[in-house]
Amino acid sequence: MKKLVSCLVPCCLALLLTACGQHQDTAAAAPPPLVGVITAHPVSAPLEKQLVGRLSAFRSADVNARVAGVLLKRAYVEGSEVKQGQLLFEIDPAPLKAALASVSAQLAKDQATLAQARTDLARYQRLHQQNAIAEQTYADQKFLVLQQEATVQADQANMQTARINLGYAYVTSPIDGRAGQQQVTEGALVGQGSATLLTTVSQLNPLYVNFTISVNDLTALQQAAERGDIRLTQANKTTVKVTLPDGSAYAAPGTVDFSAPTVDPATGSVSLRALLPNPDFKLLPGSYVRLGLTLGERHNAFLIPLAAVQRDITGTYVLVVGADDKVTHRNVTADGTQGLDWVVTSGLTAGDRVIVSGIQTVQIGAPARTEPWQPPAPAAQAAHMAPAAAPHASGS
Repeated sequence: MKKLVSCLVPCCLALLLTACGQHQDTAAAAPPPLVGVITAHPVSAPLEKQLVGRLSAFRSADVNARVAGVLLKRAYVEGSEVKQGQLLFEIDPAPLKAALASVSAQLAKDQATLAQARTDLARYQRLHQQNAIAEQTYADQKFLVLQQEATVQADQANMQTARINLGYAYVTSPIDGRAGQQQVTEGALVGQGSATLLTTVSQLNPLYVNFTISVNDLTALQQAAERGDIRLTQANKTTVKVTLPDGSAYAAPGTVDFSAPTVDPATGSVSLRALLPNPDFKLLPGSYVRLGLTLGERHNAFLIPLAAVQRDITGTYVLVVGADDKVTHRNVTADGTQGLDWVVTSGLTAGDRVIVSGIQTVQIGAPARTEPWQPPAPAAQAAHMAPAAAPHASGS
């Protein structure tokens, strides 16, 4: 029995050693992981800056009571569209009509006096030619006519003022736009001593988008343009694309129409303004929106799919399969997005094979097999796209 055991033990050990060797050979023979890659090619990409802007009305006019009186009625629906010249409010016109009648009567009286003075002057002139009256009497009559003519002119001016004041009793819209909330109610005494705000009319198509850009960013852009890295768009052709609060893109682009000539010393930024079409009144003044400011075109940039760009404590990076088929870590600078791609401005060279899919299966320094990466179907893209902060720039 002992002899049998002594013979079996070496045999079992030999079998175990043979099995371990076969397992090691199998592990060593496992192929490198397969990854999907794209070949980096330099392209010209739009140069965009992501900013936050605030909407404001294209025109906004305060509607004030310009004469004193009691507000009788409101003639519009609050929040509705109104036309220039449309009646909005009516102030009691009775006192103004009375004032106009009084001035009109005074004008008629003074015109009659002037007519009498002119008749007397004609008679005095005939007598003066006959030397029948004194020279002083004739001269006094001429000056009297001039005085009466001036009085009539003053009466005519007063009558015009009275008519204007009577017209102010019917308060109309100064512009086309949307009329706001009524600020005073019927029966209130308005325009007493100073103008009283009745409502505000705002033109909402188009709208202005007000925003700022750092003077440091402007300086960097100018320096890049001087080096030839980018081509800046003319100021009056710079466009903006607005993103709504729900994340959807606004259909119509805007155009920058104003840039402040000075830097705000409190913020170190320059104020800009863009004109944005708003035909459906989808946007309202006072709202904050995200906007992409297209400043020009960036040369020698790389468009890298979103899934390929990663970030760790060292910064933004991609994994690249080198000429020896081994995986390397490459720090890059990503400056904004274009569609479903990051715009990489440094850290890559033409011909680099950037890993897009299978990143989790590789190790830096280990070999990998490559195949051309195929983008997923649109539905799958939408499912995998999640809002994420732009990776911070990192030196290559």
